[in-house]
Amino acid sequence: MLAEIITIGDELLIGQVVDTNSAFIAKELNKIGVSVYQITSVQDDKNHILQAFEEAENRVDIILITGGLGPTKDDITKKTIAEYFNDTLVLDQSVLKNIENIWKQYVRQTLLQVNKDQALVPSKATVLMNTVGTAPGMWIEKEEKVFISLPGVPFEMKQLVQNKVIPKLTEKFCLPFIIHRTLMVYGLGESTLAARIESWEDALPDFIKLAYLPDLGRVRLRLSAKGFDKDKILAGVQKQVDAVLPLIKDEFYGFEDEDGIVESIVAKQLTKLKKSVAVAESCTGGKIAERFTVHPGASNYFKGSVVCYATESKTSVLGVSKELIETYSVVSSQVAEAMAQQVLQLFNSDFAIATTGNAGPTKGDSDAEVGTVFIAIATKTHVYSEKLMLGNHRSKVINKAVNKAFEMLLKEIFKN
Repeated sequence: MLAEIITIGDELLIGQVVDTNSAFIAKELNKIGVSVYQITSVQDDKNHILQAFEEAENRVDIILITGGLGPTKDDITKKTIAEYFNDTLVLDQSVLKNIENIWKQYVRQTLLQVNKDQALVPSKATVLMNTVGTAPGMWIEKEEKVFISLPGVPFEMKQLVQNKVIPKLTEKFCLPFIIHRTLMVYGLGESTLAARIESWEDALPDFIKLAYLPDLGRVRLRLSAKGFDKDKILAGVQKQVDAVLPLIKDEFYGFEDEDGIVESIVAKQLTKLKKSVAVAESCTGGKIAERFTVHPGASNYFKGSVVCYATESKTSVLGVSKELIETYSVVSSQVAEAMAQQVLQLFNSDFAIATTGNAGPTKGDSDAEVGTVFIAIATKTHVYSEKLMLGNHRSKVINKAVNKAFEMLLKEIFKN
């Protein structure tokens, strides 16, 4: 079963808005065994939209459309859908009532005709009621093809996909079982990892596909399998996981969960051990803390962070000695380790991370070459650090340092 996602809006094509809708929809479809064949973005132009509809219908079984359902003149999706299906727009009383209720409860302005017109839908469409917004979703079937139009506002789209679209698709179609298992590997480059597991990869059965997903300082290995025999799929993937783990045991740190990021592995281990962590950041500028706190419940294991970017803040806030900085430079293993020990004590945490370095593009308060980063890990019994040379691209230096910091923390946590 194949699907295509069509996003509509000039704002997407000029880079003013990032298309997060497609990623969410694709992930939800994948969970029920629907493969996304193509993602297409088109401008707010009737002919362009009509052409996209026709091409998608010839390629796939399910066409999901987001955007262009607002009350303004540039929102033309509904009218274009009606034209494509040789249909007319009719007033849906249930949608109108929903709009009136939203206005009554939340909007302090007059309900205008353009707002009421959002209750106009193609007569051939089944309305998917949008309980958190005014633009309804629409489901239209043409022979064996399904067109689904959704609002472009992300939180409105998400609730419709989860509560309306996915249930209707699973009811209408006989869909295969699909599974992905993603292994997190740190400290090996993609080519080195591929060489290490080459024999295992060559022996994979046909129904299991392997993908390498490299990032800065880490590689994700994704095993994917799809079919109608669920037991065979699950057993086959688990067999291959068991076979590859001994080949990467020193660099394997866990499986990627629904959140899709390594912080969840750290969170689970800290929670399991009832331990906590604190962070002192210089060159990473708070990005490590951000990676922790973006997740609900982080306060259970993340004590806090100090972003001591300027040299003086390392002494005045963290209490790192001036003599140490003058002797060894602000970008040094000694300062990194002192920062980690000080923030560990400040927050009374079990683990601490500290970063100091020169991300560029020019040298700061140190003579260290651009790309030089020191990362330290401290516990209540010991502290250590590593020196890294991460290149001369500022954003890459920072993100590599963040990923390396999590790798080092994971290694320390797994010792417990």
